[in-house]
Amino acid sequence: MVIHKTFSDFVLYLYLHIGYADGELHPEEKRVILEKMNRHFPIEGDHPVRMEQLASDYLKIEKGKHHQIIKASFLHFDHIKFAQRYKIYADMYDIIHADGKVLESETKAVNELKEIIDLLNK
Repeated sequence: MVIHKTFSDFVLYLYLHIGYADGELHPEEKRVILEKMNRHFPIEGDHPVRMEQLASDYLKIEKGKHHQIIKASFLHFDHIKFAQRYKIYADMYDIIHADGKVLESETKAVNELKEIIDLLNK
């Protein structure tokens, strides 16, 4: 199930997924997400507005469907080089460390994303 029209929207969704892995989006996580989006996609619009809309949409999705969406979206955006996918994966560590603590749920979410990325590279 692919729900994103652009790769940047999918990346923002991934960042939000990691940010919400512990049940809430901490203000520091939000700041780091916006910083990453501005660096990776500087000319693609108003990131704070996009993030608020996508966060609202994200929270409406049944938790069990996120894994399906992420896997399908990675397959859909298969033209994206491994190096860029890996950089986005590495950014997730900055996001989960942003609030000063890393919970098990955040570690689990990052590991699940790594498994999906690894599967797609075989």
